[in-house]
Amino acid sequence: MAALAAAALLDELMGRDRNLAPTEKKRELRWDDAQVCKHYLVKFCPNELFINTRADLGPCDKLHDETLKREYEKSSSYQKMGYEDDFLKFCQGMMSDVDRRIRRGRQRLSLGGQEGGVNNSSATPAQVQNNEDQIKILTERINGLLGQVETLGCDGKVEEAQGIMKLCDQLKEEREGLRRTNENSHWMQTAEIAAAQEKQMEVCEVCGAFLIVGDAQQRVDDHLMGKQHVGFAKIKIAYEEIQEKRQKEKEERDKLREKEREERLNKRKEADKQKEEIDDRRKKRGDDRRKDRDRRRSRSRSRDKRRSKSRDRKRSRSHSRDRKNSHSRARQEVSRGHSRFYGRDRRRSRSHSRGRQDHKKSQIGRAHV
Repeated sequence: MAALAAAALLDELMGRDRNLAPTEKKRELRWDDAQVCKHYLVKFCPNELFINTRADLGPCDKLHDETLKREYEKSSSYQKMGYEDDFLKFCQGMMSDVDRRIRRGRQRLSLGGQEGGVNNSSATPAQVQNNEDQIKILTERINGLLGQVETLGCDGKVEEAQGIMKLCDQLKEEREGLRRTNENSHWMQTAEIAAAQEKQMEVCEVCGAFLIVGDAQQRVDDHLMGKQHVGFAKIKIAYEEIQEKRQKEKEERDKLREKEREERLNKRKEADKQKEEIDDRRKKRGDDRRKDRDRRRSRSRSRDKRRSKSRDRKRSRSHSRDRKNSHSRARQEVSRGHSRFYGRDRRRSRSHSRGRQDHKKSQIGRAHV
């Protein structure tokens, strides 16, 4: 653990490429690389909140870089990679642990009040310090075994990795037992102090620590400014901020969808209205065309009637002229016939008269003879 902390400090001071040779090419990291801490990209790394406290999570072996964090926030994949969900899940687990600690503390306080005293079987400060040292050793061993598991997994040695994981689980249980022992010892010591001073105790609603009611303001301020209290408060605030932001984004998306739905409805109504107007105009144009067609037909019929009447008048005039002409021709024929008849008669009469005259002359001539 100390080696990892020293390496992180050197990386911060000299850069993460401090071990590269002059001829080696510098590798450009991206925010989505596996060695980048994703919790730090979202908000912060929880491992940095509880250093050297009873809630110490151990050093984070991932990279914390503000430049990569800004690049992630500006990228098109921001809040789309699931990093926020993992961070919320981790914070929720931490807050659940605190809630369980708070409930246990309240139960212990109620038990202590019912028994009217405090059990004196608490561990001594030397035992507490020894447990703390054991916890640190177990944490370093667990981190080393986890590194071995990752290496074996990459090499395909699954069975060996599973065996080491079982050992890690056993070491974690042992570490949790030591932590619970120290917590119980801390509670017992605090309860003993409170009982000796005849003061009432309470449980901190943020970190689950035991506080003395009416304690000196300096001690209260020290607790409020302590890493454990500040760390759990920061986790709770970050969790609520992300949840509130997501709720606002959800409400904005709902409002946007509602607005888009209303716009679609308005567009549909407008389209229906335009369609009705177009249908009305088409119907009106159709009625106007029918009226124009009817007027043209009526005009055509009237023109046909006038033309028919005109043709009838022309026919009647033509017939009358034809009749007049036929009558005049007939009269002319009759008059020509009469003239021919009378001419023949006249010629005949003249011929008869000439014949009678010649006959008379011949008779007179014969008489003279």
